[in-house]
Amino acid sequence: MRQHALITILLGASMLSAPAMAQSLRIALASEPTAVDPHYHDLTPNNALAAHIFDSLVLQDEKQALKPGLASSWENDGKNRWTFKLRQGVKFSNGQTFGAQDVVFTFCRTLKNETKVSGSFADITGNFAKVETPDASTLVIETKEPEPLLPTLLSGLPILSASIVEHGAISYDVEKNCGVTGAWPAVNNFNDGAMAIGTGPYKLKSYVRGSAIELERNPAYWGPAEPWASVRFVPVTNAGPRLAGLLAGDYDVIENPAARDLGRIKSDKRFGHVITPSTRVIYFQLDVERDQSPFVKAPDGKNPLKDVRVRKAMSLAIDREAIVKRIMDGAAEPAYQYLPTGMSGTLPNPPKLAYDPAAAKKLLAEAGYPNGFQLTLSATNDRYINDSQITQAVAQYLTQIGIKAEVDAMTRAIYFPRRAKKEFSVALGGWGSGTGEAASFLRQWPPTPNEAKTIGGSNYGGYKNDEFDKVIRTAISTLDDAKRAELLQQAMTLVLADGAFIPLHFESGIWAYKTELAVAGRADQFMLAMSVKPAK
Repeated sequence: MRQHALITILLGASMLSAPAMAQSLRIALASEPTAVDPHYHDLTPNNALAAHIFDSLVLQDEKQALKPGLASSWENDGKNRWTFKLRQGVKFSNGQTFGAQDVVFTFCRTLKNETKVSGSFADITGNFAKVETPDASTLVIETKEPEPLLPTLLSGLPILSASIVEHGAISYDVEKNCGVTGAWPAVNNFNDGAMAIGTGPYKLKSYVRGSAIELERNPAYWGPAEPWASVRFVPVTNAGPRLAGLLAGDYDVIENPAARDLGRIKSDKRFGHVITPSTRVIYFQLDVERDQSPFVKAPDGKNPLKDVRVRKAMSLAIDREAIVKRIMDGAAEPAYQYLPTGMSGTLPNPPKLAYDPAAAKKLLAEAGYPNGFQLTLSATNDRYINDSQITQAVAQYLTQIGIKAEVDAMTRAIYFPRRAKKEFSVALGGWGSGTGEAASFLRQWPPTPNEAKTIGGSNYGGYKNDEFDKVIRTAISTLDDAKRAELLQQAMTLVLADGAFIPLHFESGIWAYKTELAVAGRADQFMLAMSVKPAK
């Protein structure tokens, strides 16, 4: 970290043409992106970084409302055919003109990405039966199953330039390599900057893992120029040093200051803050499939997590309100389903997930474990707000009902690949809805994976409910919004009853900053330089 970094200043109109352009913006991140490759891992810090360098066909504002991006308009034929009109006059940062072939190449790369973590983005493109390009500015996508939320899903898929690989005529023919004749890009090709070519408002200057990410304004950007000539992201995973850096002037903006420190920020006129409710649910995913689970030791040699009574006992053991109050300092809401009440597909009055240790002990005894069993909770220690502290608290709650729980917390760079390999018994997760409806969680985590992995791509716990599978598959292909919402409510009820995913709370996004800045908090929790403007 530079001890004497440039102080953010706003140059006068006499020095630069209107609007005046500021110089540098320094941001301290609570969670560091694990790669520059925008398709490496569908993870909020990664997606937020990608949004600076790459655009998507459709964009989302701070409230997750859709707006045109590289596509200027889109329409559906009432079935499974979508037509996107592409924005003209757009250039990539290497000077190449953007066109339909770049979109087709991007779709293909998600299916040919050997260095990705899990099924990142292939769950979207795996549903594509055909992708046609009648001309350079028109894209027609025909899906295998009707996809009512395709524009929303595509808002999370960054578009690459086909110029980064050797290729002939690009076409959506995956079996024939889509026309690509050279090697497909790997994650390191983006991290070293060679293939970090996008149409976004910034260009990558440097990426040094564990140190800093530096961006510079993209002069070829098709939209309004950003006020910051350069942006420097510094990973500071501990809330204390992040706040100290803000107070000392090392940073202009920090994300996720500890809620307990907001009083100090409020009392200092040099700083402001914003708290924005998010759709991110924090939860535990349980291994309910294997007869022997790697981090479970029970007297009978079995996997107690396969018993719904044990799972319900674990949920009853957790005091969600205490976690929100004492660990999250009130900057969260207890979660009784997987998306905040009121959003499409959620239950209007979800049953409260009570804290009842006595009832939990009774259920354990009924399941044949009156003296409990041993269990390890696996979690990140640098991804979600207070993730390791939350996990420690849950372990203590479980121990109080006889389940001797230990915690194994690790950096997310190690954790997520291990979770994708199904190495854990009880795994902490966090999922923010990118679509604003319950299908986002319900199609990704609980379904039995289909062959194309368009649903159930994150079902690491082996959950299986045939009735749920039938309902969710029908729901996600239902174009009628009201009917789809009703089906999603049915699916939500089924998953909650089985207890294989134990919701804890919904995070809020928190940002603190110098008062000469204006910061728009985002419901998706993205830390974007584009959300930071000079206050005057």
